[in-house]
Amino acid sequence: MYACALFQGPFIFLRHGETETNRLGLTAGMTDVALTPNGVRQAKSAGAALAGMGVDAIYSSPLRRSAATAECVARRLRLPVVTIPELAERNWGVQEGRPRETRDRAAKPEGGESLEEFTARTLNGLAKIPRSALPLIVAHSGTVRVICAQLGIAIGSQLENCCPMRFSPPRAPGEGWRMACA
Repeated sequence: MYACALFQGPFIFLRHGETETNRLGLTAGMTDVALTPNGVRQAKSAGAALAGMGVDAIYSSPLRRSAATAECVARRLRLPVVTIPELAERNWGVQEGRPRETRDRAAKPEGGESLEEFTARTLNGLAKIPRSALPLIVAHSGTVRVICAQLGIAIGSQLENCCPMRFSPPRAPGEGWRMACA
């Protein structure tokens, strides 16, 4: 496992709200798309769901869809948002704007990042998050896939927008990390 203060205690991950590319089943990657009106509603609902959970810090990808989601949550929780550029989604190069099912996660797309390059960048960004009581990370499906791979957590094929996921460290020796809807 990657040496990272974040991976020493519980944290919450929130994938950004819905975008038009999500709705259409297209790859957005580093394309800086905005939230749909439904995505804004999802972000506001996530803020309400996270209120009272003890989130004490918010970290976000710089891409508009994550930044706008983080700002909605931050207004509700009355916390500042710290932007970490390395938490941006994977650069899919020529695959951006194309149907998700045409991607090969293991291959390096023309003009984009390999899985290894994306993983290294993401882990460098996560390493910038200091340990706190309960940090919130607002980013992308690719980001949470990297997190799950590092923590040994199996993850499904498609991840919901704006569904807070709580990550909890092992409670006893021999147990693994757990992920559950917050």
